[in-house]
Amino acid sequence: MKRTVVLDVVGLTQSLLGEHTPNLRRFSQRACVPVEATWPAVTCTMQSTYLTGALPSSHGIVANGWYFRELGEVALWRQSNRLVQGDKLWHLARRRDPSFTCANTCWWYNMNTDVDWSITPRPLYCADGLKLPDCYSDPPELRERFNREFGQFPLFKYWGPATSIESSDWIAKAAMAIERSYQPTLQLVYLPHLDYVLQKAGPDGDTAKDLREIDTLCGQLIDFFSERGCRVVILSEYGITPVRRVVHPNRLLRGAGLLEVKVDLGREYLDPGRCRAFAVSDHQIAHVYVRRPEDVDRVKAIFAGLEGVERVVAGDARREIGLDHERSGEVVLLAGSDAWFTYYYWEDDARAPDFARTVNIHAKPGYDPCEMLIDPKLRLPKLTVARALARKALGMRYLMEVTPLDASLIKGSHGRPTDRAQDGPLLMTSEPGMLDGPGVAATDVMSVLMNHVFRD
Repeated sequence: MKRTVVLDVVGLTQSLLGEHTPNLRRFSQRACVPVEATWPAVTCTMQSTYLTGALPSSHGIVANGWYFRELGEVALWRQSNRLVQGDKLWHLARRRDPSFTCANTCWWYNMNTDVDWSITPRPLYCADGLKLPDCYSDPPELRERFNREFGQFPLFKYWGPATSIESSDWIAKAAMAIERSYQPTLQLVYLPHLDYVLQKAGPDGDTAKDLREIDTLCGQLIDFFSERGCRVVILSEYGITPVRRVVHPNRLLRGAGLLEVKVDLGREYLDPGRCRAFAVSDHQIAHVYVRRPEDVDRVKAIFAGLEGVERVVAGDARREIGLDHERSGEVVLLAGSDAWFTYYYWEDDARAPDFARTVNIHAKPGYDPCEMLIDPKLRLPKLTVARALARKALGMRYLMEVTPLDASLIKGSHGRPTDRAQDGPLLMTSEPGMLDGPGVAATDVMSVLMNHVFRD
């Protein structure tokens, strides 16, 4: 077996390889091909496809989250690997050679997993409402060791308005420490830094600093793992493209009398169990869950021909995009190349739920990229943050209400396969002989990685 490391550089595309990325550009000259993405091209789906060689219709990860019908709740960013159905790469590899080992360094679905070493972001949720930065590992001593050696996992630099290279740098240090201590046959490393700026500013925005930062980090990792005799693969999950249109599926469903809310303390909360139809939006895809079969055609008609909606897919037609799975919505909306979907369902911002203006990925019934921004309408944003932190320090309850409700502030999105291959995900490798053609399908990435481990 040949030891291999896979660096998942989120959002990296061939179009971004240029003057600000000398290390990645140099590495790409060995071998670089586009990856044909699946629907939807989002983190949890693409990673699961890479590691199972299957479409969402088989592995079940139909987006970064979905409506759990048995619970009557929307849940995004779950972490149990048991949600991913079917065998994963490490299962197949162990059958070929029982001595194969695998480390997962912050790829998703990294709890309740059976890799040999795992570490993943996992905040502490305290009884008094505090959320403290931390991580989870198996074995547990990895968490204790890394937090001691590298500092507490920088959760608030990993997601939210303060995102920075610090989180990817912490993950890189953990990856190198795992290599020094255990020498896994395969290590999966997640480097999310580019994802943030590309959504906030768009790929045509001011991204030079961020490109230089991730390039420097990748250069360090390429050199480190190469010097230790590892084969190096660099992957990305999707390309982020410019967006200028916002679609609010839930507001349209509400206007049609199909969506229901529950009012608490003057604020509105989605009431999924009473809805005849509602959407779980995730970047450029939205799963619309329709309770009554007789309403499906009505829902389709609401979105058919709507500006910003490229396709409306329902029933057996979902097989065409690999989403014929019980977790999918009865109707699936696919955005146009310059549009994305919000989760917003309220019609008056004064009645928005209490979590809407906060960073709260587990409360919101859909993805909210505005969590990466500070509301430009705040007159003194630093003072707002300072007051909230002061209440936190005093042990008082607080809300960090800095998230804007203006979705037009977002300049980049993803989820649909890009129109141009150079704007989509890529695969680069130190081993050109492992690639058989000018491109690779997402479902074939697992075979490519297996070849890196088992082929001379």
